Amino acid sequence: MRDTKESRLLLVLLVVVALALITVDIRGGENSPLDRPRRVAQSAFGPVENAVSGVVDPVGNAVDAVRDSGRDSSTIKRLEQENTQLKQQLGSKDTTRARAQELDKLLKVAGAGQYTVKGAQVIAIGAAQGFSWTITIDSGSNDGLKRDMTVINGDGLVGRVTTVGRSTSTVLLANDPDFTVGTRLEGSQEIGFATGQGNRPLRDQLLNGKADVHKGDRVVSFGSDKDKPFVPGVPVGKVVSVEPSDGNLTKTVEVQPYVGFTKLDVVGVVVVGPRTDPRDSVLPAKPTPSHTAKPKPKSTPSPGDTPGSGSSDGAVPPSTEPTTSTTSTNPTSTDGD
Repeated sequence: MRDTKESRLLLVLLVVVALALITVDIRGGENSPLDRPRRVAQSAFGPVENAVSGVVDPVGNAVDAVRDSGRDSSTIKRLEQENTQLKQQLGSKDTTRARAQELDKLLKVAGAGQYTVKGAQVIAIGAAQGFSWTITIDSGSNDGLKRDMTVINGDGLVGRVTTVGRSTSTVLLANDPDFTVGTRLEGSQEIGFATGQGNRPLRDQLLNGKADVHKGDRVVSFGSDKDKPFVPGVPVGKVVSVEPSDGNLTKTVEVQPYVGFTKLDVVGVVVVGPRTDPRDSVLPAKPTPSHTAKPKPKSTPSPGDTPGSGSSDGAVPPSTEPTTSTTSTNPTSTDGD
């Protein structure tokens, strides 16, 4: 359409008519003359609008989902990271608590034996330098460690240092077949030499073939010259079997070590030995046997007394049934009425 005077005049007239209709519609409210045509138009075009909306809404929802997917993914990732961190914190707390308990036991053993120890942590376990039962600890020459130092933990003898680096060291465990330690029996002080047998108990050969030894007897380290490689008095284990000597000059027993070699974590390297041999003082106290009450023997009635009948002075005869003796904390008194 060309921009002529007539077209501009027509446009002005249409605008004026539209404004007039709007004014009449607003003033008329529900009685507006345009209300009926509007309802007719709504009835005609409403289904079309719903159909178009049904087609367009899924597209809009898909667009929103794509836009929010990055946000949801980042939220899930953040929650997963927080969950992992919480699990690590709980695990680290349990590990810290267990190590604190191991360190406490180690310090008690060191105090009882008057050993000066350097604490260390096991960082590797396995074969090293041809040894089949070894561990690597995170302490070395920078920490004052030297070869042939005794290694202990809160349970007893772990092994001896064989190789020393600047920050790490290798320890030969007491259950290795190449490991031998001098031993002493608790009480009798009988001397022997215990050798590792892998997963089996230590084989301890006592020098006295007539030694009086029994299952359950406890064994400690005998000690070495200048405390190398072993300091005296370290708990080694408990006798679990005794082989018959058959007249031999020596007697062989098997000793179950106190230390669990497959679950080592915190250990201590003895850098200074005790001034005097602690003997058996490092061993834990033996449990005291519980005393049980013994039944009283049956009492015999006096001549002339009938079981179940009273005596002449009215006293009740002792019961013929066995009774269990008990100790009362509050003694009772008898009245002389």
